Amino acid sequence: MGVTMAGSSVVYHSLMWCCSILPRWRITCYKGWTSAHFASAASYTTFHENWKVKSSKDSRHRVTKLWHVGLFRNRVFYCTSSAGAWEVPLTSERYGVQRLPFSHVSDKDLAFFEHTVPGRVITDPDMLKPFNVDWLKMVRGCSKVLLKPRISGEVSEILRYCNERNLAVTPQGGNTGLVGGSVPVFDEIILSTALMNQVISFNGVSGILVCQAGCILETLNQYVEEQEFIMPLDLGAKGSCHIGGNVATNAGGIRLLRYGSLRGTVLGLEAVLANGRVLNCLTSLRKDNTGYDLKQLFIGSEGTLGVITAVSILCPRKPKAANVAFLGCGSFAHVLETFKVCKGMLGEILSAYEFLDDECMKLVQKHLKLNNPLTGEGSPFYVLIETSGSNAGHDEEKLNNFLEQVISSGLVIAGTLATDETKIKALWALRERITEALTHDGYVYKYDISLPVEKLYDLVCDTRARLGKSAKNVVGYGHLGDGNLHLNITADSYQQTLLNAIEPFVYEWTAKYQGSISAEHGLGFKKKQHIYYSKPDEAVELMQKVKAMLDPRGILNPYKTLPTQGSH
Repeated sequence: MGVTMAGSSVVYHSLMWCCSILPRWRITCYKGWTSAHFASAASYTTFHENWKVKSSKDSRHRVTKLWHVGLFRNRVFYCTSSAGAWEVPLTSERYGVQRLPFSHVSDKDLAFFEHTVPGRVITDPDMLKPFNVDWLKMVRGCSKVLLKPRISGEVSEILRYCNERNLAVTPQGGNTGLVGGSVPVFDEIILSTALMNQVISFNGVSGILVCQAGCILETLNQYVEEQEFIMPLDLGAKGSCHIGGNVATNAGGIRLLRYGSLRGTVLGLEAVLANGRVLNCLTSLRKDNTGYDLKQLFIGSEGTLGVITAVSILCPRKPKAANVAFLGCGSFAHVLETFKVCKGMLGEILSAYEFLDDECMKLVQKHLKLNNPLTGEGSPFYVLIETSGSNAGHDEEKLNNFLEQVISSGLVIAGTLATDETKIKALWALRERITEALTHDGYVYKYDISLPVEKLYDLVCDTRARLGKSAKNVVGYGHLGDGNLHLNITADSYQQTLLNAIEPFVYEWTAKYQGSISAEHGLGFKKKQHIYYSKPDEAVELMQKVKAMLDPRGILNPYKTLPTQGSH
């Protein structure tokens, strides 16, 4: 059984944010409010509108014509700066990176690629632009070739050839990452999974989905929802991110509190190694205790050990009832105490516990014109709680009892409850569109931190005190239910002096309290040198040995995830 995924056009590139902007079309709603209380949750940026092309027969046909481009004529390509108004500085120049001794793509190479994936070799510079830059406009490569295989056999042939030729390859899914892991640093060949978008099978009894890596998360969720299941993860970028990329980065999101991480819900995967060998661990068994669990090597490896081409994932049943409560708290201590009460009284129906500070609320009000649903002078902190279960009456009774408890005890200043789909969507917009609001506030320094929950907001306070007026805004929000803080600092423009004040302070602070410098976004290019704040030397050395064993020539996603040897 197969489905064609939206967004397979070669120029499809939408601007999305992890755990932020995209509207949550699945959700269900809230009493007594009209849509006039909130601005639209579906607006995108100019960049999105400029690059996104809806998938249709016409657009695919038009792009296919452009694929048949002439081969390069005996030229060797190097990264050079361009004066294009939209372009960001080249990564190699901005960060002072030296190119490793990989081969350059030749006419003979292009001829081989055209033979292997006919009509799916993209060399047009304009068409390559969105694939060479991340949406944050922080990193940019200068790849001259993008390949779009449809099956793992084609990926195998491409990697086997590239390994023999010593050609570097950057695997790319939806390109929604936040740490520069999915775009080339120099002229690496971009290997896109966009056309690997077929559902292979779905078991309506067990809820096990097997699909290709290029399936878009939102489309998969719609597919399994038709059969009364849901995907075990939900991200703000779900309308653009690929399931293979989610697995490769071990993406978290808002459902982790309820369903756990992908290390538990991914039952198996298929990956192509650097030498072209296909590793088929695509089991659909929930129990398989035969030897080492090799799939775990690839989950979170960010495309450095192999290219994930298919996944087997366990999907939970679709809840029959959903509710969202949006609450105001007078202190972070009250946010934590409310969470304790919440876990005790809501238990099995609790599916999300998110928090944001008042500075975040002010930003979404100022830049996105969203309204605070809690009237009055506002609260220092806000909490969004989602419940999902099988009995609407039972769930609502538990939620009402919980709300009575936290309000009467003074933990919550004010609150509102949503059971109607449109209103739930509007409440979620206040949380999910924070990143969008931040981009309107200036240049953003972003940090994805995992800490013991009692220390979560202390980092925001200490950073705010340290930076003073040198920062425009210092805000904190995130997944309190699993100890994940998104610390964001804005300034009118990029300032090296401000960055020097932030780093390594934030990383040292995190390490002091045994936290992780990357909770769910990965290390990619931008954080790889900081891995030692979260991992001991022995662990990093072992990782490097695993990398050398599986990819001895280092062609897979070079310059990413692991620090340069000898740099510590």
